[in-house]
Amino acid sequence: MFIERNRVATERPASEGGIQSPDISTIVVSYNTAHLLREFFAAVEAARQDLKLQIIVVDNASTDQSVELLRSREADIELIENQANVGFGRANNQALARTAGRYLLLLNTDAFVQPDTLTKTFHFMEAHADVGVLGVKLVGRDGKLQPSCRYFPTPWNVFAARYGLTSLFASTRLVDDLSWDHASVRDCDWVPGCYYLVRREVIDRVGLFDPRYFVYYEEVDHCRRVRAAGWRVVFYPFSTVVHIGGESAKSAGRSLNSGRQIPVLQIESELLYFRKQYGVAGLVANVVLNMFGDALSLSKRIVKRHDRGGNPMITWAMLKILVKTWFASRPSH
Repeated sequence: MFIERNRVATERPASEGGIQSPDISTIVVSYNTAHLLREFFAAVEAARQDLKLQIIVVDNASTDQSVELLRSREADIELIENQANVGFGRANNQALARTAGRYLLLLNTDAFVQPDTLTKTFHFMEAHADVGVLGVKLVGRDGKLQPSCRYFPTPWNVFAARYGLTSLFASTRLVDDLSWDHASVRDCDWVPGCYYLVRREVIDRVGLFDPRYFVYYEEVDHCRRVRAAGWRVVFYPFSTVVHIGGESAKSAGRSLNSGRQIPVLQIESELLYFRKQYGVAGLVANVVLNMFGDALSLSKRIVKRHDRGGNPMITWAMLKILVKTWFASRPSH
């Protein structure tokens, strides 16, 4: 159940009476980040410049003061108040019917745009009709580069990274490659969803997120469909977004009001992704590799007689949810 404010979400609004449609419809999913909202909206306002923006906020049943703060901004935003946390992907999908812009921007409340971010990325998309999804350079509060130009996960590269074996397999292309300067435009497999600029034609053709992903992997899956449909996914380095990351999980003590812990949700999405994209063989490979990695980590901990190292509970968590994921991710569903 959810409450929609300002306008009923039935179908995409059209231009009326010669009124120009928005350049960008910005969708913001809010969950327990009241302490960031003023800074977030101030950054958006400073970056608006001459662009016509539509801002739609979906609050996922926040338990802090988020809803009160969002209601106070109803002159500037359209607010959807969910009565339960429906997840990141589904919350973004909820807002689609309201969007009227030529582009859709998915923007996290813990991602702060710079004054030039919106205009630069908008004009880049206008000049490159073959780009379906655009991401930017992400940095932390300290200015440290975050993964921004990413490659598709496979059972093998996830295993190598998770268990610290990347130095032994130097030829493996990892999900995150931070070894280059991130100073040039580059095609990639996917970009993070905290700043995710999508062309309207992409949404009309392939939709947005698969609702089976509660959180994690939804943008990875979406970018696969975008690329398969013939559009490019591009990293744009000439503006930065300061991304804190993990604020919603932190505020909820790493547990969402669905009762499931963040690591379990991540594993669920990982299993769903590998089952969907690589079939049964990919799913089995993912589980078997993690079983081997857990056994290796546990052996190291026993030999060294301390608790540092990998987490041998990953496979156990995988096996507990494997049956559910197996049926939920079958193509017929």
